[in-house]
Amino acid sequence: MEYTITKACKKDLNELVILYEEARNFMHTHGNPNQWNDGHPAADDLLKDIEQGILYVLKSDGKIDGAFVYYEGIDPTYLKIDGAWLNNRPYGVGHKVVSSRKRKGTGSLIIDYLKKHSHYVRMDTHEDNLPMQNLLKKEGFVYCGTIYLANDDPRMAFMFDPDYQQT
Repeated sequence: MEYTITKACKKDLNELVILYEEARNFMHTHGNPNQWNDGHPAADDLLKDIEQGILYVLKSDGKIDGAFVYYEGIDPTYLKIDGAWLNNRPYGVGHKVVSSRKRKGTGSLIIDYLKKHSHYVRMDTHEDNLPMQNLLKKEGFVYCGTIYLANDDPRMAFMFDPDYQQT
């Protein structure tokens, strides 16, 4: 099945709101009740990401199968880590990764996109989000420690560095 990854646009917003709501419900009923439990990301958050040009959609057959935020630059929540990043070189950031679960491998396609666009990639996830942790490890990300969101919620921090050799 063919797919495309493009920047999201305003006409995608309604479908994105539904996609994130379904993902939030799935997480909350499958062992991850504490991530995105405040309705995050809300429509306003998604619209802001669209306007900033950092929200992307993965589509096949005209439908959104996945979405994610991607940008290069410093993520303020990554400045302090209980642990250590693999390196301090410029990196890309992946956030708000979501899948409709209708297309097998959507998460890997999103991660592949991130790795193709940034040599080094940093991401984080909730400690209860085992599917995301497993995906990141499968895709070569290394657990680096704990970061804290602006509201002080802890998140597990991961980094992809293709040159990193685990010992």
